Amino acid sequence: MSFLTTPLQALRRDEIPGRYDRWLFAAALALALFGVVMVASSSIAIAESEGGSPYHYLIKHLIFLAMGAVLGIGFALLPLAWMERHARLFLLLALLLLVAVFLPGVGVRVNGAKRWLRLGISNFQAVEAVKLFVIIWLASYLVRFRGEVQHAFKGTMKPLLVAGAVVLLLLKQPDFGSASLILAIVLGMIWLGGARARDLFGLAAATMPVMAWAALSESYRVKRLTSFLDPWKDPFNDGFQLTQALIAIGRGGWFGVGLGGSIQKLFYLPEAHTDFILAVIAEELGLFGVCLVVGLFALLCGRLFVLGRRAEERGLGFAAYVAYGIAVWLSVQATVSIGVNLGLLPTKGLTLPLISSGGSSLLMTCAAIGVALRISYELTRHDAVSAVTPDPGVRDDR
Repeated sequence: MSFLTTPLQALRRDEIPGRYDRWLFAAALALALFGVVMVASSSIAIAESEGGSPYHYLIKHLIFLAMGAVLGIGFALLPLAWMERHARLFLLLALLLLVAVFLPGVGVRVNGAKRWLRLGISNFQAVEAVKLFVIIWLASYLVRFRGEVQHAFKGTMKPLLVAGAVVLLLLKQPDFGSASLILAIVLGMIWLGGARARDLFGLAAATMPVMAWAALSESYRVKRLTSFLDPWKDPFNDGFQLTQALIAIGRGGWFGVGLGGSIQKLFYLPEAHTDFILAVIAEELGLFGVCLVVGLFALLCGRLFVLGRRAEERGLGFAAYVAYGIAVWLSVQATVSIGVNLGLLPTKGLTLPLISSGGSSLLMTCAAIGVALRISYELTRHDAVSAVTPDPGVRDDR
C-alpha cells in the first residue's frame, strides 16, 4: 500500500512523507525555461561571430542546466540535519575554494581576474559555490549562538569577521560585485536572526569606508561609477555598455519588437547573453517581459521568505535561516542585475539568476533551489508529524 492510501497514523514518524513547495518549484522552473529562450535569442549572433556553431552558448547553457537539475535534486534529497552537522565543513570548503583560485595550475585568469577554477572540460567560478556554503554555515551559527547574536555585540561581530575574510579574498581576485553581495547576505541573515539594530548600524558604519575605499582604489571601478552617473557623457567609451542597454530598453516600448528581433544584441550590446540579458528581454518583449521577470522573482523570493517564517514559527531555526539566506541572495542579486540594466546602479558583473548564460551561477542557483525545496519538504513533514502526534499535555481517556 502506498503513502497515498496509507493513513499517516499507520506510519512510523520517520516514514511520514513531506511535500515539495509547488509554487517555489513552478517559479524556478518558469525562470529557467524563460532563460533558455532568452539565451538562445541573445547569443546566436555572438556565437556566429566567434566562428563556431550559432547554438554554442545555448547548448552549453542546456548542459549546465541539466547538470544543475541533477545537483538540485541531490540537495533536495539531502536531509537538513546532515547539512547542519557539517556546516563548519561547508565554511572550510568555501575558504579553500577562494584560496585555490590563486594556485598555479588550478586557478585560471580571465580578463585580468583570477576567479575561476580549472575543472577540465570547463572553468568554475568559485564564488558561486561560496554563496551557498556561507549561507549554510551562517544558518548553523545563528542557531547555535542565537542568544549572543540577539543580546551581545560579539555575537554579531563573529560572523562579520568570517565574512570579512571572504570579502578580502574576493577583493584580491578582484570581484567587488560578489564581495558586496556576500556582505549583504551576511548582514541580512544576521538582521533576520534578531541582531540589535544598533549593532548592525555600527558594523555597517565600520564596513562602508572599507568598501568605499575598495570601490575607489581601482581606476576601472571609478570609471564604472562616473559612467553610471552620466553614461551619455562618453557614449562610445566608458558609457558604451550602459547607453546601448538603455537604447535597447527604449526600443522595446510596452510589448517589444518581437522575440528574436533585437538589434542591440547584434554586436552593439556587450555581454548581451550574460550580464545584460535583461536589456535584450526589454527590447524584444518590452515592459511586459520585464514585469514578467520581476513578477517571477517576486514569487520565488516571496515563497522563500514565507518558508523561512513558517520554519521559524515551528522552531526549525536552521531551516528558517537557510531559507532567509537564499531569499536574500537571489533577491539582492536579481535586484542589482535588473538595476544595472536599467541604469539605476553601477555595473557589478552579476548575472540574472536562472536566466543569464553562465554555467557556475546556473549550477549553484539550481543547488540553492534544491536546498529550498528540501526545506519545504521537511517543513510539511514536520506539520504532518505534529498533526498525528498526541500532545503530551492532553489526556486521552478513550
